[in-house]
Amino acid sequence: MKLSKSMSLAIAMMTGTALLLTGCGGNTTTAANAPSSSTPTPGGVINLAVPAQTQLNWFLPLTPGANDSVYNTQLIDQLYKPLLWLNNDYSINWNSSVAKNITYNKTGTVYHVFLHKKWVWSNGQPVTSKDVLFTWNVIKAASAKNAPKPWPFVGVGTGDIPNGIQSVVANGNHEVTITLKKPANQQWFIYNGIIQLTPMPAAAWDIHKNMTNELTYLGENGANLMFDKVVDGPFVPVSATPSQAWVIAPNKSYPGHKSIVKKIVFNYEASSTAEFAALKTGTINLGYLDPSQLGSAPALTTQGNKITSAYPFGIFWTEMNMYKSSPYASILNQLYVRQALQMGIDNPTIAKDIFKGYASPIDGPIPTVPATKFLDTSLATNPYPYNIQKAMQLLKSHGWKEVNGVMTKGSLQMKFPMIYVSGTTSSTDTAELMKSDWAKMGVDVTLVPEPFSNFLTMTSDSTNHSWALANGSGWDYNGPGFYPTGGELFGTGAPSGTGFSNSKEDALIAATHLPYATQQQTMSHFFAYEKYTAKILPFLWNENYATISVHAPNVHNTVKYADAATSLPPMQYWWVSSAK
Repeated sequence: MKLSKSMSLAIAMMTGTALLLTGCGGNTTTAANAPSSSTPTPGGVINLAVPAQTQLNWFLPLTPGANDSVYNTQLIDQLYKPLLWLNNDYSINWNSSVAKNITYNKTGTVYHVFLHKKWVWSNGQPVTSKDVLFTWNVIKAASAKNAPKPWPFVGVGTGDIPNGIQSVVANGNHEVTITLKKPANQQWFIYNGIIQLTPMPAAAWDIHKNMTNELTYLGENGANLMFDKVVDGPFVPVSATPSQAWVIAPNKSYPGHKSIVKKIVFNYEASSTAEFAALKTGTINLGYLDPSQLGSAPALTTQGNKITSAYPFGIFWTEMNMYKSSPYASILNQLYVRQALQMGIDNPTIAKDIFKGYASPIDGPIPTVPATKFLDTSLATNPYPYNIQKAMQLLKSHGWKEVNGVMTKGSLQMKFPMIYVSGTTSSTDTAELMKSDWAKMGVDVTLVPEPFSNFLTMTSDSTNHSWALANGSGWDYNGPGFYPTGGELFGTGAPSGTGFSNSKEDALIAATHLPYATQQQTMSHFFAYEKYTAKILPFLWNENYATISVHAPNVHNTVKYADAATSLPPMQYWWVSSAK
């Protein structure tokens, strides 16, 4: 799911020692939430900082593209139990999932999903296969291109949902059978397809016989936190004030590990400066640092605050508006143009100087840090390293000439408006450096800062052509989309893409979705996809940015239960000492 660059730096709860890395600004990194003799104390408030200009604006388990952000999902997952909950090592935590087991046939066409009987809705009713089927029916309808606004569903196409499904049927109250139209790589379908079926309360929400009316009803209420009166997660909603705070409290009916805090408050922060001041005064006890603030970190650590850093399994990029009707598509659809633009991005300097070493340049769809089995080691060498002169020569060899400082070819000019996520110094500095370097090769970029919520709306709208380039967002492979074969990003018509289309790319992605006899065969197809994607540039590659998080001394378990790799922490394990 999408996240902004500032969001990645700000997700305090997603950092943890499991991914703590050397060589990433470690001089300011210390252990946090270390074991202590403190006995968990009931009460207290977790005041969590929401990044500058980031609005929480969607609270249903199924999400439209314009609302697809990590922060929305982090709150939603406290209210609704996912069908599959992933551990920090990407294994499935069956004890914390609605599903207790999944079996499948050898061809990967039939899957039996067995549900725990322990989960209940906050109104006392059990979570059953009826709720899973309700979710499935909404997904099918919300995936249609003519679905009423704010749909369509962002997951359409991911994990072959919904078009690759032959049927979904209930076998009693606690078993669901899913049959596919054709064989699939079982792990791919479980992690990218089945994982999307988060049960929704059918008895409370399935109140319209007409699905169009039902979609309209859910769409109109998705942005209202207090609509979520029936939940099955560890927390219930308390209040929501946009641009101020969103509050949740423990769910007394929750059958799993119950939270002992009084409440968790997601606090909106107008800027990184305001958030830093709130950390100093203790108004925020779980927050973040922008890299530009690292020099001021002693003001926090001398007060007992702890600072941690970690990398998610994710990538960040610059999007290009290649939607069919885009006036920029005819230029950006040319591979050599994308290659030149990529060679004009000085990622090593951005990582070193702007992000103070808390960033790792990426060269393709899989990050080099953290290390995973999905990275092809042959991609350790950047295919398009920073080289302004070579980039200029490439453009000139295809007929472009510099006219008054701007590359021109006939009636075409390389003059591009670039939106970027506002609110942090590092995001602004990155955009300005990219603009400056591109200007040296005759690419004239106009910078337009946008809050992340606006940024998402603009880039997910295929009819919005006020932008040509968009910097400051990225993707966490945290499910759906954990099995990182890229269909939801780089395939033709990808729900989280921006118009890129390439038939060979589609074929290579499709090959990763098939079952194979051996793991070696599976990975050989994956690496073929990875190499081609790195070089074809559906996006311009930037960095993977480490989170830099601040924990107050009386906040506990925010590292131990971070689930840093997935960025979706089980907040019910957090607690505050010396609570009153």
